[in-house]
Amino acid sequence: MVNTSAPVISKPVLARVAAGESGAMNVCINHYGPIVWTLVRRYINNSATSEDLVQEIFTEIWKKAATYDPTIASESTFIGMIARRRAIDFIRRQGRNPGFEPLEVASSFPDPALETSSIPCDTEALKSSLETLPEETRKLFHLFFDDGFTHPEIADKTGLPLGTVKTRLRRGLLALRDHLKRAGITNTYTAS
Repeated sequence: MVNTSAPVISKPVLARVAAGESGAMNVCINHYGPIVWTLVRRYINNSATSEDLVQEIFTEIWKKAATYDPTIASESTFIGMIARRRAIDFIRRQGRNPGFEPLEVASSFPDPALETSSIPCDTEALKSSLETLPEETRKLFHLFFDDGFTHPEIADKTGLPLGTVKTRLRRGLLALRDHLKRAGITNTYTAS
C-alpha cells in the first residue's frame, strides 16, 4: 500500500532547500512537518508555544540545509536532531526565565515623594562607615549606587572581571553592615 498523504520526493529535499529552489521549503515542511510536530509535542504541551517552536525549527532547517551530509545521516535524522535540540534548548531557556506575575495597578503603590522614610538613617555614621572601605570598593559603590551602572557595565568601565566586581560590591556591603552594627545602627538593610 502506497502512502499518498506525503509527497513523493525525487531529489533530496534539503539539497533543494540549500539550492534555493522555489517551493522546496514547502515540500520540506509538508514532508517532515509530522516528525517535527511529534518531537516538539513530546517536550511542549502548549499549542501556541509549540507553533512558535516549530517555526523556529524550520527556520533553522532552512539556514542549515547546506550543511546536511547524506553520508552521515538521513534527512529525517538530521531534521529530527535539529528539532530535538531546539526543543531542549527552549525548555532550558524557560527554566532560566523567572515566572512573571502581573503588577498591581500603579495607583495602589504609595507615592515615595509623599512618604517619609520609616528607616532611621544616621547619614554621618553612614559616611564614616563608607570611609572605612577600601578606595576601589568606594569607587565601585559610587558607580553602582550613585551612577546606576549594572555589574556588567561596571566591569566594562573599570576593566575588572565581572566576578570581581560582584564580589567586591558584596564584600563591601557586608563590611559596611558590620561597621554600622558596631556603631550601634541596627535598622540597616545593606546586605543579607
